[in-house]
Amino acid sequence: MRQLNKSAIAVGVAHLCWLSAAFAQQAAPATSAAPAPAGAQVVTVTGQRAALDSAQQLKKNSDEVVDSIVAEDIGKLPDKSITEVLQRVPGVTIDRTMSRSDPEHFSVEGSGVSIRGLSWVRSELNGRDSFSSTGGRALNFEDVPPELMAGVDVYKNPSAEQIEGGISGLVNLRTALPFDIKGQRISGSVEGTYSELKKGKTRPAGSILYSNRWQTGIGEIGALVNFASSRSVTRTDAFQVEPYYPVADAEPGRTVWIPKGAQWRTLDFDRKRQGTYGALQWKKDNTLKSHLTWFRSKYDMRWDENALFSAEGNPTQLRVQNGVYDANGAFLSGTIVNPTAGSIEYANNARTASRDSTTTDVAWNVEWKPASNWTLTSDFQHVKARSEGFDSTVALGTLMPQLNLDLTGKLPRISFSPSQAAAMSDPNNFFWAFSMEHLDRSVAEQKAWKGDVKYDFDHPVLRDLRIGVRLTDRDAKTIVSNPDFNWVGISQRWMMPWQINNLAYLSDPRFQAPTTVNQFKNFFNGDASVPAIIFPARSVTGGYPGSYAQLHGFHDILCAEVGNACAPWTPAAFGEANPSGDNEQGEKTKALYTQMRFGFDNLRFPVDGNIGVRYVKTDAKSYGYTVYNSTFNIPPGGTTGLPVPVIAPFAGREDYENGYHNWLPSLNLRMKASDELQFRFAIGKGMSRPNFDQLQAYTTLSQNVTSTTTGTGAGQVTDVTSVGHTGEAKGNPLLRPVTSRNIDLTAEWYFAKAGSLTVGLFDKRLRDIIIKQSSFYQLTDSAGRAIDFTVATPVNGARGSARGMEVAYQQYFDRLPGWLAGFGVQANYTHVKTKRDLYSPVYSPWCGAGNNAANLNLNLNGCDTDGRSFGDLPLEYMSRNSYNFALLYDRGPWSARLAWSWRSKSLLGNNNNGTNGTNGVDSNPDSPTFGQNVVAWGLPIWADDYGQLDGGVSYKFNDNYRIDFQAQNLTDAKYKQIMTHHVGDKGRAWFVTGPRYSVRLGVSF
Repeated sequence: MRQLNKSAIAVGVAHLCWLSAAFAQQAAPATSAAPAPAGAQVVTVTGQRAALDSAQQLKKNSDEVVDSIVAEDIGKLPDKSITEVLQRVPGVTIDRTMSRSDPEHFSVEGSGVSIRGLSWVRSELNGRDSFSSTGGRALNFEDVPPELMAGVDVYKNPSAEQIEGGISGLVNLRTALPFDIKGQRISGSVEGTYSELKKGKTRPAGSILYSNRWQTGIGEIGALVNFASSRSVTRTDAFQVEPYYPVADAEPGRTVWIPKGAQWRTLDFDRKRQGTYGALQWKKDNTLKSHLTWFRSKYDMRWDENALFSAEGNPTQLRVQNGVYDANGAFLSGTIVNPTAGSIEYANNARTASRDSTTTDVAWNVEWKPASNWTLTSDFQHVKARSEGFDSTVALGTLMPQLNLDLTGKLPRISFSPSQAAAMSDPNNFFWAFSMEHLDRSVAEQKAWKGDVKYDFDHPVLRDLRIGVRLTDRDAKTIVSNPDFNWVGISQRWMMPWQINNLAYLSDPRFQAPTTVNQFKNFFNGDASVPAIIFPARSVTGGYPGSYAQLHGFHDILCAEVGNACAPWTPAAFGEANPSGDNEQGEKTKALYTQMRFGFDNLRFPVDGNIGVRYVKTDAKSYGYTVYNSTFNIPPGGTTGLPVPVIAPFAGREDYENGYHNWLPSLNLRMKASDELQFRFAIGKGMSRPNFDQLQAYTTLSQNVTSTTTGTGAGQVTDVTSVGHTGEAKGNPLLRPVTSRNIDLTAEWYFAKAGSLTVGLFDKRLRDIIIKQSSFYQLTDSAGRAIDFTVATPVNGARGSARGMEVAYQQYFDRLPGWLAGFGVQANYTHVKTKRDLYSPVYSPWCGAGNNAANLNLNLNGCDTDGRSFGDLPLEYMSRNSYNFALLYDRGPWSARLAWSWRSKSLLGNNNNGTNGTNGVDSNPDSPTFGQNVVAWGLPIWADDYGQLDGGVSYKFNDNYRIDFQAQNLTDAKYKQIMTHHVGDKGRAWFVTGPRYSVRLGVSF
């Protein structure tokens, strides 16, 4: 045995030296590690102060830089959703929109998570990989019931033994095991929630848990079952102002900027969330133990929206009566009219969206100690996630004679005369305008096995050596409709007179379909008043495809009136036979790590830590298509001017294989200046693989021919003036991961139970950030010549950095007299500065035509409605400053919290729906189209500074009964979005959801 120990020590010393050399070596692409609390057990605590102290001990004793939130009791996290819990953690911010691709819809409970300004976040459940099936690699945290959680850990710079994949950090959700609870536990809760803006009845929620453990002839056995169900019904009201256009001579001798319009909307949201968790645990003795867990979360969501939108197609025809402008000539107030058309066109949209998502996670863990200093662990996991979505919009159109708008206050003020307001609810003033549908279905499945060996040293310096291997096999498939969002007009003014002569007005008995009147009661919680408006009924938006066929039949009637044979409406293609909407991926990974833990306890200031390296091999397959169709047919008489290559149309399957490997060294050091004061230094490499929607192998190629035709019959001449060959790739199956080099330095002072002050500095250097740029694809024409197509595709095209600091402080003021000793505070502040530099910079001061993927200047830099580009945009979703401040109370049976969470302005996106178009004014004096409305434009959209106040009070009657009261958004905060113009930042949207209140009765035996 002594010989074995000597050999193991020798191996350990060699291992330490080898890892030091490996870390210094510049390896190939780097990978970002992330994951689970090594061997961390769920700590069962009761009371707010005990929960904070438990989280503090996890942070203090961890080998890595980590922040935790621990439930006051099993299943009692301090917020209504996982995302709301995460926003309390230093360095973590959450999005307030429903999705990052759609900034026009607010999320009451928050959505996407960023850590230290970066969105490459990995998610785990009990230290194992977990995900949703929506094209990404992480969980949608809003899908997970917080009632099932015992704690949440956020790792900022993980070690080599943790699973790779998150550059910005790792979020690990922890559930309880039966052995974490002493004896039998039966607990449950019933909760009701009331929304002040939504009004109406409260919505119930509840949870129940049973856990027990038994001594048997084969060892100790434990079982735990937990079920939670909740329903959230909320409402969001919003004002929006359309982008501004430069209008020459709208005022005598002066160009002024006029918004295309302003509008309002309301959205009713209904979410049902259920979670079931079960665990079996067995322990023969201290040498052999095992546990089996089963986790399932189910998320059903539906929202219905009524929204008014400006559909004005010629914004430079707008004029302002009694106009007031700012110093830059931007509109402030007045009456907007269109004297050329005689009215302003609006669309009344009714929209229904639904999603059904399920994630199931089964895991089996076995731990065996064949000797006192050897530990072998086997861990198998199977995850399957499904999601299905439907999105339907149907719109009525109306012609408004004018818009009275005032933007000088905190909210837009849209006013109407009594006759104008009455006209908004008169069916005779509305016509059927358009429809748009979207469908998607996705499934993702992963099998993973992990085996670990740990050897514990009996040595003054070396603590233990860990070696492990992890194998995964993952498949992901997403099907979306084609066209993705299938917009088709029913009756539009631009269709007249070449296709139809009239619009499908509701006053015509031939054009009858269900409608409803929205009164907009209690709009903005009574802070604003807007008139009632007619909208398509929910039976129309939800009646797809039958209701759509009926509406487009109105268009066929109008076409037949003038003798036109218009093409009948066809629904968007959806299903397995739709290659453009089929994204199928396969991925296998092999990981091997080795890690040494050590400690120099005899130094004046003891130092401990770990050093290790993780090697990861990734092999991926993508199954897709390349499609080419020509829209130009060479006339019988041929062409003059430029030659047009003849390329046969085709649609061919193309499968891709991609492989790469990453070395991920890491070093974590901790120095203890005293029992209360310690310092950390961490350095490592990280990686984040591309999302599966970025890997889709589907490319469309186009031949773009510009020509003019003169003459008739035999004298007809077609002159070709330009020939272009372009394409767009939905994804790039050959993408590499984004990699980073991470450095962390912290100082941590733990001066009391639940009392600490910590400061952290961090620096992340990023490589191979994924952006869209141009690549080339070759086809051969009929003459055998190679034709190059310029294809816009995602590429690893930029480097960047994220640097900053975090400060966190918490303390209870125990020295205050009497009941005042229950007060405490918790506060943290984060400052982040990010930067992105393109490998091949793309910038032009003037913008051009074409709102497509090939317009890189537009997509990367943004373009204004006057044809000028912006450039120098930061990384998306990053707030430079964020902080949390909570006033706490915990004494006797009472506990309370009043928590304020705030983040500064952040970029939501550029060239998004609603703030883009193709009718910008060409202001380039050297352009042949100078002064024409031909420029493609897209504005940067920002979330303004936002703060929200939440609170809660709890009273514990005895060990068995307690009552909790929670309130969200006590100050009725308004979420504002900003759009950037060259004449200044302008308000784009204002959202309000109102306060929400809930009462929860908990029982435990």
